[in-house]
Amino acid sequence: MGRIRYLKGDATSPQAKGPKVIAHICNDRGGWGRGFVEAVSRRWPEPEAAYRRWHRERARNDFALGAVQIVQVKPDTWVANMIGQHGIRTSRSAGPPIRYEAVRACLRRLAAEAADLGASVHMPRIGCGLAGGRWDRVEPLVTAELTDHGVQVTVYDAD
Repeated sequence: MGRIRYLKGDATSPQAKGPKVIAHICNDRGGWGRGFVEAVSRRWPEPEAAYRRWHRERARNDFALGAVQIVQVKPDTWVANMIGQHGIRTSRSAGPPIRYEAVRACLRRLAAEAADLGASVHMPRIGCGLAGGRWDRVEPLVTAELTDHGVQVTVYDAD
């Protein structure tokens, strides 16, 4: 099927025509403020505000590992807040906070959303920064859940 396209650049500035979804990993504790989300928040306030509201109202919604929140930021651009990280890394943490099965579930949901929007998906190497994941484990999930289902994916590496 399709293959992941790799580019140097900023995932918050997708290099594509047509509808686009910018995907990233969030934690399940309501924390927002370090890593890729800083770049998202510099560009648009809506994804952070939506994530914080989603977490605050979690007793009445689907906020949990594996859940995805799609937030429109421009007429043709959305941000996917994907809960794929359990807690945050601390000096006392046992292992990285990434949860690969939650990432897989997020990507499966994202594939359906992208198909509905007719959108391509753009992301940094999700789960491999503060979440502590390894790209050699995340990349096959992206392939299986997105590109193998016809979703065009571009992964951005910072310059």
